[in-house]
Amino acid sequence: MSDPTPAAVAGLSQLGAPTPLPANPEAAVLERVANPHPGRAYVVRFTCPEFTSLCPITGQPDFAHIVLEYIPEAWIVESKSLKLFLGAFRNHGAFHEDCTLSIAGRVADAIAPRWLRIGGYWYPRGGLPIDVFWQSGAPPEGIFLPPQGVEPYRGRG
Repeated sequence: MSDPTPAAVAGLSQLGAPTPLPANPEAAVLERVANPHPGRAYVVRFTCPEFTSLCPITGQPDFAHIVLEYIPEAWIVESKSLKLFLGAFRNHGAFHEDCTLSIAGRVADAIAPRWLRIGGYWYPRGGLPIDVFWQSGAPPEGIFLPPQGVEPYRGRG
């Protein structure tokens, strides 16, 4: 394993520095670094089992298990900036569908991946769980893509 060169992390504003949680997702800076293995098809998976946002109508908290996967091209997501971006939803009011697709859209815009998929597994409020899924297209052939591993909500077993 090689250490990142200064050129690989040049321009990053959050990594290695104290960084406050952004006030909202729009204010969050989603950073990227050069893909250390360009031209090689591999899957990157981020799992956020404690994602929170607010209902835009009631202001009550909503909770989700978010699974974000992508196959990089030239760029990969810098993980601290992704963590801060996801945390910025904590005080943000939006419906489940909007949160899930906004995350996918921001990551896709930031890194232009070869392929991207997101699963938003939302915990029920009002007795109704809402799961939201999106992907940029069919997964490329020949990649190893394990299941996301999040079971549908079944209540208390």
